[in-house]
Amino acid sequence: MNTSIKTIIMMFVLVVTLQSCNQDLTLQTYYVDNELAPGFTSLDVPISMLKIDEESLTKEQLEAYESIEKLSVIAFVLDENNKEQMEIEYGKVKTILKDPKYEELMRGGNSTDGKFVIKCIGEGDNVDEFILFGNSNDTGFAVIRVLGDDMNFTKIAQLAKVLQDSDIDNSQLGKFSEFFK
Repeated sequence: MNTSIKTIIMMFVLVVTLQSCNQDLTLQTYYVDNELAPGFTSLDVPISMLKIDEESLTKEQLEAYESIEKLSVIAFVLDENNKEQMEIEYGKVKTILKDPKYEELMRGGNSTDGKFVIKCIGEGDNVDEFILFGNSNDTGFAVIRVLGDDMNFTKIAQLAKVLQDSDIDNSQLGKFSEFFK
């Protein structure tokens, strides 16, 4: 009797242990695991740091602006010594973003300069995360997560023009805007 109870308890512990180890890598865990790793640079930026004049926004742009909480950026900076590591890390992110929960919205670029893809979690007016994943063959790759509540892609796209005209080069995002030039 004692042996069967011990066996059942050990089987239960084994199942629980295996279940907890079988977690797929997520974008969030990738960020946490690599934000301080060699070759990476990261930055979390509250939307308020973008220095946007809210009075100059249209109603749709203001709704988009208010739906965004923060930008979370991680980039792998390519140099002559880490090309192989960059390919490994780039592959990891591509694998994560193949998960069906990430709906593809747009892709572009070319094999000479680099490519990008925009994905989201959610749909319509109920998007909680947009992901911009892009690479530059000369500088590396970056993942930008736009986090918020009930975001809308069309409205966010209208806000992008305002962001292009804002004073980003003088803010903390300057180094990341240079990354994509």
